[in-house]
Amino acid sequence: MSEREEGEDQSLPTNQRTPGAHRKHGGGNGGGAHRSQGIVAVLRDIGLVTFGKYGQYVITLVTVPLIARVLGAHGLGLLAIGMSSYFIGSLLVDLGITSFLAARVHDAHDRERTAHINQLRGDYLAIRSAILGLVGATLLISLAAGASDQVEMLLLGLFAGGFWSVSEDWLLIGQGRFGSSTAYQAVGRVGYLVLLVVVLPRIPSAEIAMLCLLVSSIPTVILTWWDSLRTFGPPSRPRHFREVLRTGAPVFASRLLVTTYGQGAAAVYAAVLDAVSLGLYSAGDRLVRAIQSTLDPIGFALLPRMAKRSAESGFWRRALQALSACVCLACIAVIAVWLAAPTLIHLVFGDEFASAVGLLRVEVFMLPATTITSFITTALLPVRQDTTGVLIGAILGTCIAAVALVIAFRTHSVWTLVYGSVIVEWTVALWYLARIRALITRERALAAAGAPAVVLMREERRS
Repeated sequence: MSEREEGEDQSLPTNQRTPGAHRKHGGGNGGGAHRSQGIVAVLRDIGLVTFGKYGQYVITLVTVPLIARVLGAHGLGLLAIGMSSYFIGSLLVDLGITSFLAARVHDAHDRERTAHINQLRGDYLAIRSAILGLVGATLLISLAAGASDQVEMLLLGLFAGGFWSVSEDWLLIGQGRFGSSTAYQAVGRVGYLVLLVVVLPRIPSAEIAMLCLLVSSIPTVILTWWDSLRTFGPPSRPRHFREVLRTGAPVFASRLLVTTYGQGAAAVYAAVLDAVSLGLYSAGDRLVRAIQSTLDPIGFALLPRMAKRSAESGFWRRALQALSACVCLACIAVIAVWLAAPTLIHLVFGDEFASAVGLLRVEVFMLPATTITSFITTALLPVRQDTTGVLIGAILGTCIAAVALVIAFRTHSVWTLVYGSVIVEWTVALWYLARIRALITRERALAAAGAPAVVLMREERRS
């Protein structure tokens, strides 16, 4: 496959791209212009992914004052259970392998590659449809049986997250078509905002808030499938879904463990904490996750570029530079939020959530750690197909989270959840840094021996 310019629109066929896209630049000025265009393209993609993939947090910051004042701490606690299970449901359906699959979408217009992608789409669709059907059946049974509010919110969140995951957004990310991804998801995000503003004040309940999120995802799912059908045609008949399951097993296990102590923590701790405590925790957590959402897209935006340049000698140098920049931004955010915590809680949530100020000031210290973890697991390890490293990090974090859960059974204190979350995130981040150091050392040793480092690593992982 030929090298393409970094700032080039990957959504266009070869014969529609700018004629000068493959021209070599002569002289220092041309090289500087090319680098400037590349930086602008990266910043553009980061901005698009920020709104597209994580736009739910932007919308959440607009609607949270409404939700908090309409539902109160108890209702917000129930919604926290639903939102946590939303992320678990999304992972349960897509198996957490969207980044790994997106890294394999290098050239959408090569016939052999397109046939391979269509087969992968068919296998992946069969798996996701089966899992979503099972989750939906469980939800209907629980509604018929009159389950408790906590159980109902848990299952409703699982289904809402799972339904979102049947979209074809991973194909757009893999092609570097962040503009299309953002446009399709913007429809759902704006729809979610409108539904909350119109419906929630009239029917104030956590279930209605979650249903608004579910309904708003329908047009986004339809649009991504329309785009994939137009670009690739219909998916092939599922034949090799066992291979997808085999590939996804370690990734799914690791991501599930990560979600249970990260974004899904509230659903896990619901067994030992009351809804009011979860509501206070959710107040700070939503602000922290919203800030994190502005840093996470950097990894997604760089994923296609990293995949194309994975064999270059400067791969790790560029990766570590980008990681360092992300961590610096996260540290600045920590200082700003710690100082502004009382004002943020008062403006966004109201006086009823004043007790969340202290929780927020502790929670915000996880930002540098989550930034490290997100960047490495999104932009680096998928390119190296290092599923083992992801799994080990998840197991390590889950073990520490399990200890915190045991302590919470004794204390029934929300502070256990807060301190446990911070310790878990930093432990996992340190592991991933150690893993990256080990990969760099290993590749250098293989390169010194004259061996193709990247290929040998992938083959050894499969054997």
